[in-house]
Amino acid sequence: MAEAFAAEVAANVLAKLSSAAFQQIGCFWDVQDEFEKLRDVLMAIKAVLVDAEEQQNHNREITLWLQKFKDGCYRVEDLLDEFEIEALRRQVMERGSSRRKVSRFLSGSNSLTFRLRMGRKIKKVKDMLDEIESNKSRFHLLERHHRVRNIIHGQRETYSFVKTSDVIGRDEDKENMVAFLMNPTDGDGEGDDIPVLAIVGIGGIGKTALAQLVFNDERVKTHFWLRIWVCVTEDFDVKQLMIKIIKSATGTTMCKDMNKEELHKVLRDGLKAKRFLIVLDDVWNEDKRKWIELKDLLTIGGQGCKIICTTRSHKVAAITSTVPQYDLEHLSYENSLSLFLRLAFKEGEEVQHKNLVRIGEGIVRKCKGVALAVKTLGSLLCSTRVEYDWELVRDSEIWKLEQKENDILPALKLSYDHLPWHLKQCFAFCSVFPKDFEFNSLQLTLLWMANGFLQSSNENEEAEDIGNRYIHELWSRSFFQQVEEGVFYSTFKMHDLVHDLALSVVQNEVNSFNHCSTGNVRHLWLDASGQGASTLPNNLDRLQSLIISSHEEQKASSESLIADYISRSKHLRVLHLVDSSFEQLPNSIGYLKHLRYLSIYGNGNIEWLPISICNLQSLQTLLLGGCRGIEALPKDIRYLISLRTLCITTKQANLQESGIGCLSSLRFLRFYACGNLKYLFEDMQRLTALRILVIDECKNLVSLPPGLKYLTALQILVISECEKLDLCMGQELEGEQAGSLRKLFIRGLPKVVSLPQWILLGSAKTLQQLYIIGLENLSTLPRWFRYLVSLQTLRIVDCPKLLSLPQGMQQLAALKQVGITGCPKLGKRCMKQTGEEWPKIAHVPQLYVSNDLETSITYDE
Repeated sequence: MAEAFAAEVAANVLAKLSSAAFQQIGCFWDVQDEFEKLRDVLMAIKAVLVDAEEQQNHNREITLWLQKFKDGCYRVEDLLDEFEIEALRRQVMERGSSRRKVSRFLSGSNSLTFRLRMGRKIKKVKDMLDEIESNKSRFHLLERHHRVRNIIHGQRETYSFVKTSDVIGRDEDKENMVAFLMNPTDGDGEGDDIPVLAIVGIGGIGKTALAQLVFNDERVKTHFWLRIWVCVTEDFDVKQLMIKIIKSATGTTMCKDMNKEELHKVLRDGLKAKRFLIVLDDVWNEDKRKWIELKDLLTIGGQGCKIICTTRSHKVAAITSTVPQYDLEHLSYENSLSLFLRLAFKEGEEVQHKNLVRIGEGIVRKCKGVALAVKTLGSLLCSTRVEYDWELVRDSEIWKLEQKENDILPALKLSYDHLPWHLKQCFAFCSVFPKDFEFNSLQLTLLWMANGFLQSSNENEEAEDIGNRYIHELWSRSFFQQVEEGVFYSTFKMHDLVHDLALSVVQNEVNSFNHCSTGNVRHLWLDASGQGASTLPNNLDRLQSLIISSHEEQKASSESLIADYISRSKHLRVLHLVDSSFEQLPNSIGYLKHLRYLSIYGNGNIEWLPISICNLQSLQTLLLGGCRGIEALPKDIRYLISLRTLCITTKQANLQESGIGCLSSLRFLRFYACGNLKYLFEDMQRLTALRILVIDECKNLVSLPPGLKYLTALQILVISECEKLDLCMGQELEGEQAGSLRKLFIRGLPKVVSLPQWILLGSAKTLQQLYIIGLENLSTLPRWFRYLVSLQTLRIVDCPKLLSLPQGMQQLAALKQVGITGCPKLGKRCMKQTGEEWPKIAHVPQLYVSNDLETSITYDE
C-alpha cells in the first residue's frame, strides 16, 4: 500500500514554519533566513508528492525516496520542537528563583550555546533535504495538486447516522435467532449442558449487528433475567472472560485482582439459578479445552439459559455449537442497495438524484453483499451530491487490485483515501492499539495532542475540542464504533477489518502488540507479558510513542528497563506505563525534553517522583491516578507550565502549598483516591482555563475551596464518594455569578441534604445534564430548580429519602430525559397518570421510572 502521510507530514511542518509563532522565534534567534530556506525546499518536494505517491506502486525506489523525505520532515519537526521547548524554558526562568536561573545557565540553555547548537542542526537537516530534492529528478515526477473534493466536510447531519440495531435485510435471521432463544427444548444437551448457537460468516457481513439486534429485542429482554454481552479477545483468556461476564452481569469492576477461585465464587453468586443469555462476540479460539473450561463455569444458571457465539471460523463453530451452526449469508443486492441509499441520502431524497442512484448501484455491486463495505461507502458519500465524486469511488483502481476471496479492504481503503489528511494521520495512529481494544475519547485526544496531530484553522479552538471533533468525524464515517457513553468521555473500538486497514496504511511506522519490524518505528505498543518488553528493537532513536501494557503478574517492574527505554528514545512524546509496579521513576526522565504525555496510572509501589520531572516544560498530560503510594507531589510542579491534564493520587492531607494553582494551562484536573486529603488549595480561582474537575474517593475531604465558584470556564464537575464532604460548608452565593457548568455529577455524599445553590444557580442558564446518585440523606429538591432553563437530562438514582419533585418542573421546556431509579417513595409518586408527581414530568419525551436500583449507573473510570 502507498507510503503513508508524506504529504500530510510535510503540510504539518510547513504550517508550523509559516505560523506567526515561528516567525517571532526566527526573528528572536536570527534564524529567519534558515527557516525560509527550509520552507522553500519542502515546498519544492511537496509539489511532486501527488505524482510520487501514485507512481510508487510501480517503482520501489520512489517508495524509499518518499520514506527519506518523510523522515526529513520529522527531523524538521523535532528541530522546531526544540525552539518551542527553549521558549518555554525561558518562561520558567523568568518566574523561577535565582538559583534555578544559574542552574539553567550552567546546563547549556543560555542563548549562545543554544544558537550555535541549533545552527548546526538546521544545516544538517537542510543538507539532507537538499539531497532528497536533487534526487527527485531521477524519477521525472510532475508537479500536481490534489483536487479539492466536496466529498468531505467538517460536520455531517444526523439523518445519516445509523444506530447499531438499525439493520436492513436481517428480519428473517433475527426471527430464527429469537425462536431458538425462546424455545425451552431447542438444543437441550445432556445434563447441565447449555444450548449454544454459533453465527458464522465472513468479516463485515453483519454477525455482530445481527447478534445485537437479537440481544435488544423486547421479547428477549423479557424472557431472560440476565443478558450478558462479552467481546472475546483472540487469546480467549478464561480469567479475563470471567471478569467481563461478572462486570456485564453485576456491574462491578472490583474483581480485577482476584484469582480464578475468587472469581468463580463471584460468578456463581451472580448467575446461580438465573435464566441468562450470553453473547460471545468474535470468537477465534480453536482450543476445545479452553472452551470446555469456560462452559463448565456457566452451568450454574437456571433452566432456559442460552449462549450465542459469533465467529468467522467454521472450526470454532464446530467446537462451540450444540445445535446446527447458523451460516449468515451475504446481503441480497436489493437489501444492500436499500442500506446504501438509506445512509447516502435523507429519507426520500434519492428520487431527486437518479444519476447518483445509478452510480450507487454500481458501487453496491462491487461491495458483494458485505454490510460493512456498504455502510462505509454510504457514510462516505452522504455529504456530496457531485457526480464526479461518486464516479471516483465507483471507478477507482483499488477495485482492480488483486484481492482474496471476500476481501472488503478495497471498499474500506476507498473511504480512507477520501479522508482529509489530518484525519488520516489520527486514524492510522489507532493501529497501535491491539484488536478489540476499547479506548476512550479523552485518552485518544491526549495521545493525538502529544503527537501534534490536532490542527485547526481556528486558533481559538481548544485542542480537546479538536480531538473530540476528529473522533466524531471518524465515528460518523464508521471507522470507530461507540461502545459506551460516559459523563466526560465516550468509549470506542474499531472493527477488526477497520483495524486491518489501519495496519496496512501505516506499514512500519507503528508496531502493535510486540509485532516488531526493521522500519523506522515511531509508535510502539508492548505487552509486558511478551518477550518484546525486555528486548526492544534497535531502531528506536525516532520513537515518539511508547505504550507498555501490564497485566497483574506481568507488570513492567524493572527500573533499569524503564531507564533503558528512556536512554534509547530521546524524542519520545508519549510514555504510557499504566499498571506498572516499579518503585522509582528514573531521574533521567527529565532529559525527555520532547515529552508531552506521561502516565504511570495504577502504579501502587512508587512513593516519590523525581524532581527532574519538573524540567519537562512541554508536558501536557500527567496521569498519576491510582498511585496510592505517592507521599507528596514535587514542590516544583508549578514549573510544568504546559500542563493541560493532571490526575493525582497522593497521601497528602493538604494541597495548599502544592503549586497546582499556578498551572494556569490546566483544562482537566482529577483528584482520585486521595484518602488523607482534607483540603485542596485556596487559589483555585487562578485556574481560569479549567474545564473539567473530578473529585473522586477522597474520603476525608471536608470542604471545597471558595474559589471553585469563580471558575468561569468550568463545564463539567464530578464529585463522587467523598463521605465527609459538605458541599455547602464555607460557600455562599455572592450576587449573580456567571457560571458555564454544563454537566454536574454528584454521587455518594452522605453529608448532602440539599443541592448546592452556589454551584447550580450560578450555571442556571448553561446546565444541561444533572446526575444525582446515592445521596442517602437528600430529602427535597429546591424551589429554585425551575430556574435551570437549559436542563436536558436529569438522572436521580438511589435517593431513598427523596419524596417529591420541585414545583415548576413542568416549566423546564428543554428537559428531554428523566430517569428515576432506586427511589421507592418518589418512584411511586411519579407513576404515569396515577402518581401525584406525574404532572410535573408528563411533558418529558423520554421517561424511565423504576423502584429497582440499576447497577449500571456509572461515570467514567
